[in-house]
Amino acid sequence: QVQLVESGGGLVQAGGSLRLSCTASGRTFSTYHMGWFRQAPGKERVFVAVISRNIDETDYADSVKGRFTISRDNAKNTVYLQMNSLKPEDTAVYYCAAKSGPFMSPITYRYDYWGQGTQVTVSS
Repeated sequence: QVQLVESGGGLVQAGGSLRLSCTASGRTFSTYHMGWFRQAPGKERVFVAVISRNIDETDYADSVKGRFTISRDNAKNTVYLQMNSLKPEDTAVYYCAAKSGPFMSPITYRYDYWGQGTQVTVSS
């Protein structure tokens, strides 16, 4: 069992930055690929970014490439999402998720554990 707790959300003006954190319980964090997803009101939860368990590979949704950076510190059981040049369309609840198995994935149902989410609101 892995418990994930996100933090770092808030209200920011367009063009600003936020850094989200997600801390995991347990001693198996380094065995999971870690992803960030987001869900805007009335919309489906969608993929944002993922980082491999070995920290040697990342992938991003086209909508955030060049603006967001995912990273992780396995010694601290924490994954981060640095969000720069934020836009109003980035407004959503952001979730981190953990996936077991050999491959990363952008697909929500392939993830085993989810955090409770943190709200990010970008004003224009």
